[in-house]
Amino acid sequence: MEKVKDLYIDEDSDVDEIIRKMGYCGGFQAPHLSTAVDILEKMIKDKDCIKFLSFPADIISTGARGIIKEMVKRGWFDIIITTCGTLDHDIARSFKDYYQGSFLMDDKELHKAGIHRLGNVLIPKESYGKIIEEKMRVWLKEIYSQKKDLATYEFCWEIGKRLKEDSILYWAFRNQIPVIIPGITDGAVGYQIWQFWQEHKDFNINIWKDEQYLSDTIWNAKKTGALIIGGGISKHHVIWWNQFKEGLDYAVYITTATELDGSLSGAQTREAISWGKIKETAKQINLFAEATLVLPIIYSSLLKRLKR
Repeated sequence: MEKVKDLYIDEDSDVDEIIRKMGYCGGFQAPHLSTAVDILEKMIKDKDCIKFLSFPADIISTGARGIIKEMVKRGWFDIIITTCGTLDHDIARSFKDYYQGSFLMDDKELHKAGIHRLGNVLIPKESYGKIIEEKMRVWLKEIYSQKKDLATYEFCWEIGKRLKEDSILYWAFRNQIPVIIPGITDGAVGYQIWQFWQEHKDFNINIWKDEQYLSDTIWNAKKTGALIIGGGISKHHVIWWNQFKEGLDYAVYITTATELDGSLSGAQTREAISWGKIKETAKQINLFAEATLVLPIIYSSLLKRLKR
């Protein structure tokens, strides 16, 4: 057994140094954070590893969007799997502002004022539905005139080339990183696609092309790894496909969900091992933390390590 050591920090300590020290301080989730960064460093540096990133859309309404964007810009991941809401927020925030609020605000008053609340983020109607509808109506016509059958990742690239450099989709397009949306209809962008399809029945968002891409990638991969933030369809699609190569070689889960209700979102890495979705020998960790709290810290530490 290793001794629990006190954590000493002075005015010259940087984030990476602190995270390394947290590995031996016995601070409940603190060692898990340290281990998570160690695993991600190894995974990103492993040239034989196909790297997945999955996350739910809600964090894209926050400043964590900037962290995800920088990870994509630096090419740390090869495949992104997320939800339609990520497209919604990435587009909306490229043109309009969201605002800081509180979990305790009066939602009836917000509704009367035309403001949506996402946790403690405030989203005026004109900053979401209206701007997405306005942009998508124009873009769908442009895309349709050039191509009528697209995988979701091809569709995301088409959006990305029309956005600014502060967006995730722009850098996914620029670096040709596939952004796969298994639940493409579940959001404002998906609704606009559906409306467009009413008068353009030959326009097709072809999810089977996404699945073929994932199949080809997985069956030819030497190793795979994933940073999985939150749960839901994004998480499951990553681990589902990885069972066909006998599981992920690296896995870092960041979640606040409990496994006690049997949910996929709360399921820990050890459960995925029972399904063969994560290898028994994998480098893996469950980090119980709120994503917007730890992502900046993880990114800062990785930035220093990968630069070095």
